[in-house]
Amino acid sequence: MPDIETILKAKQEHIDAMHALQPGRTALVVVDMQHGFLDEGDSLEVPPGREIIPNIAALIEACRAKQMPVVFTEFVYSTAVPCLRGDPFGPEHLPTENNGEGEAGGFGFPSNNCLVHPMESEGVESAATVDELKPLPGELVVRGHTYDKFVGTPLDLALRSMDIRCLMFTGVLTDVCVCSTLMTAAMLDYRCTAVTDGVATLWPELQDACFTIWQRKYARLRTTTELIAEVNAL
Repeated sequence: MPDIETILKAKQEHIDAMHALQPGRTALVVVDMQHGFLDEGDSLEVPPGREIIPNIAALIEACRAKQMPVVFTEFVYSTAVPCLRGDPFGPEHLPTENNGEGEAGGFGFPSNNCLVHPMESEGVESAATVDELKPLPGELVVRGHTYDKFVGTPLDLALRSMDIRCLMFTGVLTDVCVCSTLMTAAMLDYRCTAVTDGVATLWPELQDACFTIWQRKYARLRTTTELIAEVNAL
């Protein structure tokens, strides 16, 4: 009878083989790389997210060169959809007084972060994807009101309409929106790959925990360099 290490090694090799990128059936998902999370001074600033921009940009370039779909998600909050992502879990997404004209409150207070309708911020706290990763005309941008970008959006329909089977995940936060979206994708039977140096959070220990959990049951793990080589080989 094989020992547990041998069994786990064989299992991981099988998982990795099944999750290899498929030509014509692979897409890159860029999760919530928005001004409201990446700009200096924003109420929900994620400084480590700025460090992964070059890796994501390189992967986007490789995918576009192969005419591989690149999908962007953006978290948004609306007073017309008063969900728990605003109160109590994200008070920063709530509008400031005077319909957005008041002073932003900062972390833990109403700040207009990623707010849409009736007021959409174009500058500070904006929900738009950062300029370094700006979507091209015609590329899919999915705006969602929850951490899981499959909930209440056309993301699954769009991917299945393009006959996509394999997904590469990048973005922020590793333990929140990336995790929620990746795990749903796995439950929907997409073959998921997490880009280990293309995701970021404020808490390194939670990033490590996500990698451990994903690798066990939800996704394979690869670096940007490894995936660019795999994309180029398709």
